[in-house]
Amino acid sequence: MIKILFFAALRERLDCEQYLLSCDGNMLQVTDILQQLQSRCHSWRQELSRSDLLCALNQQLVPLSANVQDGDELAFFPPVTGG
Repeated sequence: MIKILFFAALRERLDCEQYLLSCDGNMLQVTDILQQLQSRCHSWRQELSRSDLLCALNQQLVPLSANVQDGDELAFFPPVTGG
């Protein structure tokens, strides 16, 4: 199982904080997971297709080409600015 977290405005727009995805022991790329999530509904497709979407795997920023495996935690969030 892959634990997927959504943060900040993305969480609000998707109306979802956490999503669990079964991977059946297969290794997937972040892009594969995004495709599965985007197929859920139009609003998810729109929000998760943003070119500025950031991704963290096990609390480390990673590119969308990163490999994800069973037991990993994947987080998506919009770009953030400091203040």
